[in-house]
Order: sequence, then structure tokens, then C-alpha cells
Amino acid sequence: MVKDMEESSRFSNVLVIGGGVAGITAALDLAEQGHTVYLVEREPSIGGRMAQLDKTFPTLDCSICILAPKMVEVSRHPNVRLLAYSEVSNIQPILDGKAFKVRVKRKPRYVDEEKCTGCRVCMEKCPVKVPSEFDEKLGVRKAIHIPFPQAVPAIAVIDKENCLYFQKGVCKICEKFCAAHALNFEQKEHEIEVEVASIIVATGFDLLNPSVLPQYGYGRFPDVLTSIQYERLMNAAGPLGGKIVRLSDRVEPERIAFIQCVGSRNVDVKPYCSQICCSYATKEAIVTREHNPEIDITIFQNDLRAPGKGHQELTTRAAEEFKIRYVKSLPTRVSLNPVNKKLVISYPENAEGKTKTLEVDMIILCPAVIPKSGTADLAKILRVDVSEYGFLKSLGASTPVNTNVPGIYLCGGCEGPRDISSSVAQASAAAARAALRTELPEAIFESVDVKERTIDKKPRIGVFVCHCGINIGAVVDVPKVVGFAKDLSGIVHTEEFLFACSKDAAAKIKEAIEEHSLNRVIVASCTPRTHEQLFRATCEEAGLNPYLFEMVNIREHDSWVHSHRPEEATQKAMDLIRMAVAKARLLYPLQRFETSVSETAMVLGGGIAGLITAKTVADKGFKTYLVESREKLGGNINRSFVPFEDIDIGGMLDSLIKQVENHRNIEVLLSAKLKEVRGSIGNFNVILFQGEEPKTLKIGTIVVAADAEELKPEGLYGYAQYDAVFTVPEFRRMIADE
Repeated sequence: MVKDMEESSRFSNVLVIGGGVAGITAALDLAEQGHTVYLVEREPSIGGRMAQLDKTFPTLDCSICILAPKMVEVSRHPNVRLLAYSEVSNIQPILDGKAFKVRVKRKPRYVDEEKCTGCRVCMEKCPVKVPSEFDEKLGVRKAIHIPFPQAVPAIAVIDKENCLYFQKGVCKICEKFCAAHALNFEQKEHEIEVEVASIIVATGFDLLNPSVLPQYGYGRFPDVLTSIQYERLMNAAGPLGGKIVRLSDRVEPERIAFIQCVGSRNVDVKPYCSQICCSYATKEAIVTREHNPEIDITIFQNDLRAPGKGHQELTTRAAEEFKIRYVKSLPTRVSLNPVNKKLVISYPENAEGKTKTLEVDMIILCPAVIPKSGTADLAKILRVDVSEYGFLKSLGASTPVNTNVPGIYLCGGCEGPRDISSSVAQASAAAARAALRTELPEAIFESVDVKERTIDKKPRIGVFVCHCGINIGAVVDVPKVVGFAKDLSGIVHTEEFLFACSKDAAAKIKEAIEEHSLNRVIVASCTPRTHEQLFRATCEEAGLNPYLFEMVNIREHDSWVHSHRPEEATQKAMDLIRMAVAKARLLYPLQRFETSVSETAMVLGGGIAGLITAKTVADKGFKTYLVESREKLGGNINRSFVPFEDIDIGGMLDSLIKQVENHRNIEVLLSAKLKEVRGSIGNFNVILFQGEEPKTLKIGTIVVAADAEELKPEGLYGYAQYDAVFTVPEFRRMIADE
């Protein structure tokens, strides 16, 4: 942690515009390095599109379970200044383009951010209901509201357009019931000014309104939904509590159809591929079948495009395990059968144009990914180029996060269609670029100074059980589990949460530690891999040693693997908690200690990824060893000549290799083989061999950037049997040699 962030100079500050998963990732990457980060989000809460999703592909993990801890971490991090419900209004280069002066417009919430406790009493009492934007207008919210349960910041906002006080001069019920006296109807819009060395844009994307394609019936038939509306319908925290039903009559559907490329790959609408639709439609289809294995599902598609690790395997699993039917045809018309009220899909059966029909109960449209509203205005403020389709434009494949303006970088959907994993990777790349332009302040990093509570010898244990929406709650009888835990020895407090990872839940855990003098805490929820650090930090903020915390995984280890045996799953959850309580009684406080680390890095692999990684690390001043098993740098790209995006691959590679070989902080080790790695984080002892000569290095961190090997498809399609059968790389080399 940085002792005093306010003393950092403009040259260590970074502005991140957009609080979705890409913006959050970039902000945390930079904040952890000690940079001051201003995170600007125009909505009342950070989270972006990912916060609306039910599951992620290809792993089918709970979306908010991955995102919520990162959102809470942003709100807690001393190096992040979170400016939610705000917009960038002006940017001016200063100091010959070495920094930027940024004006940020802060919109009035009509709620005092310092006073609001997020109790939601105002929402309960407010009489005005309007369609919820977060629920894609499938549900309702109040005129004063917090957008969703895990919102960060968990601060209410008043919708002026629908507030009775602003419209008719009456009401103010919310003010009457606010115990914190946080309402302030006199709040005005105001601007603040910050100076930063770099700017990262992570504003995300929107989806095309399918009404522009009337043949699909969107807006005319209530059971024709967009994919993002369906995400909210499936979501346990959504307007229907995760129940998949038709909106027209609230009856569970027997047959659902997904229609791909709604506006995408259409020369009259959006000619480009939206990239993510095949995978997310497959994910939604699988999750639907998990809800009800009897629902028949058909996916209409142009052709399946599932790039990315595990994406093609997901579609194969969908077809084979979940019996989801893929039809290579795009429907031409959707109509309504007046007799049975079913939706009728007309689609060409073959190239000759013979038409078939399919009756379904619901249709899910997968619309084109389009630039976020306001992108064009933001581009003018930033002076950044825009692509022909309206997305912000990077400099291309060789520098995919850089823009035409030095110091301004892009990541995620603002540059074009991106899935979550690609957005996160690009966000880290943008953060690395931004960090190269900034100065790290002379900060003293130290542990958080928290006065620890005096621990009684007698265990006083608190148990908190999470519903995780329906991930746990639909299988495990959570109230029954809480009642069971209450009677265990040493338990003085039990509580259940819809989402234990929300900021509200964290606040309640801290309150319980204080109120009940808890000296042990157990949370029964999901995987410690993503959440243990969040709950430990929560305990530490309450003055409880973080190692007096124990976590029980009743999602992956219970509800997910026993989803069709709720009684047994409930009993197992009780057993897991009983064991955790027995272990918690034996926990004792542990103390952190500091150790020196080697300020060196080793990059394994001298291909394009390894070259860029080595140069990026070395540019920050760290000694870097670049290890390549071949006799020269360049990797597989040496054997490829086909350019992409009109890039001179040879010239780009030669320039990069030259920069690496001449870099004062990089030592290149060619024809080197890794023999052994011992030690621990920050202090690895590495043995390499160059020929017969061993070389021992002390390394702080290791990056694996090894190339993939080309498959030799012997026995397939006559390869190695007939002289006229080649692989694509072999054919490229043949052409290059001519």
C-alpha cells in the first residue's frame, strides 16, 4: 500500500475511462504498482456488461462471483479514486504532450455519498416504479435506487426524470425515512480537474436494437428477447429470480430458438462479425438446459465461429452432451400462430431456397456488437481516430492498445467486439503501456496498519452462508444449513446472504465482528481461489487477524456436483460447515513478514510474445533474461510471411529483435534449455544449459511465452502419403521461397 497517495505527482497519475471488467483490471494493475488511478464511470456503479451476465464462457463460472471481488477491491484500494456517475468533459494535453489536464463532470445523485449507508430503506418506501435499465427493462426499479445488489459504490441515486419531487414538487418520502439524513435535493452538477500522464479508455460496447430488422418480430412479440435480456431473465438476481418463463404468460417454455448474426455480417446493417455471439449463445443454451433438461433448443447460425481457448470445445460439448441442435441457416421471418400462440420461424432449408418452419415458445436474438453510445463524442474529446464502424481505432496488430495520440490507450469493447478474457488481457497490456509513460512515486510500501482485536481464548465463531443467487440456493436449503450451524459449539452468530461477495455483505460481516466480538469467521460460499482474499481483507478491516478466517466451498464441492440431489447436498453442506467449525476452533493468529526479492525477470521464449514481454519489463528498469531454445530470436513468426492489417512482419520483427538485443537491461540466452527451477515467489533458483555449460540465475519472476509447435497430421487426409498434400505453413513457405 502507498503511504500517501495525495503527494504523488501528475507524472504518476493515470486516468481510466470506463468501469467494466477491462477498466477495473487496468485500474487494479496500475494501483498495485503504486500509481494513482482515477477510474471514471458514467453509470452509478462500476461493473459494466459483465455485471449483467449470469455465467461466463467457456468455463460457465458465475459472472458476478468473478467480478464482485474485483469491484470491492477497487472501492477499497487506497490508490484508486473511484469517480462513479461521472463523465469526462474535456481533455487538454500539457507539458508538450507529456501529460493531460482532464475535466470530469460529476453528476448529482441527490444523495450525499459520504452519508449514504446503502441500507436501501429509501428504495423500499419510494412509491415510484419505472423500468430497470440494468434488467434491460424486464423488471422495475424505484425512482431512488441502487442499480443491483453488488453495486459499487453501494450508494443510492435519484432518477430526476421520474422523481415526484422534481416533477410535481411533492413526495420526499425517501428523505423522511433516511436515518442517515443523506438526501440532498439541492445537489448540483459540478466539475473536478485532475492531471494525469496516461489515459486508458475502456468504455465497452452496446448491442444493436433488433427493431431495425422487423422480420424477427422484436418489439412486436413479447417472447422475442435479446441475448442480454435473456441473461437477466436467467439470472438469480434478475427480475424473475432466475425462472425461465415466457413473458407473455409466465409459462415455462418447451422449445427455445437462438438466432445468430442479427445485424452482424449483414452488408445493409453491420458487415463485420461480432465475434462473441456463437460462444455466448452456446453458453446460454447450456445454462438453459441445466435449468430444465427437457427444454428443446435450436441455434440458427451462419457458421460457427468460436475463437479462443476452450470455445470450440464448448460448442462440441453443447451438441454432444446437452443435445443442442445447430442449424446452418438464418431465418427470414418470425410470425405468430394465432391458434396456439407459438412463434413460427421460417428459414431456408437448403441452397435452393426451400423454406421450412419451426414452432417455438421463445426466441433469443443475438444482436450485433456496436460502439457504446457517446463514443463519437468521447473520440472528439480525446482526439483519437475512429474506425469505419465507429469504434475507437488502435494503431493495429503490432501495437493493438496504442492510439494516434501518444499516452492514450484502448482496451476491451471500445475498440471492437471482444469477449471477457480478451478484454482482460488487453486491459493488462494497456496498463503496462501506461505504466511505461508514468513515473512511480517514491512511495513506501507497507502492510495496512490495523489495530488487531484482543482475541479471547474461547472461540466466538460467526458463520455466514451464501445463496450465490441460485448457484447454491436452488440446491442447498440455506436457511436449514444456517439453523444447523447456529447449534454448533462455539457459534455465537449466523447469517445468510444472497451474495456474500457484495459490498453490503462485507459491511454486515464487519458489523457482526464488532457487535458479537467474533474471533473466528467462516464463510460458506464458493471457491477460495477467487474469494478468500476478499473475506480475509474484510476481517482485517474489522480488526480481526485475517488468518482467523476459514472458507467452505459449498458451490463447486456441493451444489454444482449434486444439483439433482438437494436433500443430500444440504446434508453435505452441513457436514462441510461442521468440519470447518472444528478447524476454526484451532486457528491462531499468523503474522505477515517481509522478505527481499530478486528484482530480475526471466522470459521463456523468444517469439513475438516473449520479445514484447522482455522489452516491456526491461523498459521499467528491471534486469531481464530472455531464454530461447533455438539459435535465433523470432519464433514461429520467422516461418510466416502472410501479413495481416498490411503490416510488414519482417520489418516489425527485425526492429523488435534489434531493440531487444541492444537493450541494456536484457540478456539474451540463445540455444538455452531450462533444466531446473527451485525456490519460491520472488526468489527462484534457475539452472539453464547453453550447450554443455550450466548457468545458474537468481530470478524474481518467470514469464512463460514459449511458441506452440506445428502439428504434423500424418495419417490424415493423405499427408506424408501423397506429395501434393501440404499443411498451410508448409504451403506459405513454398510460396515465400519462390
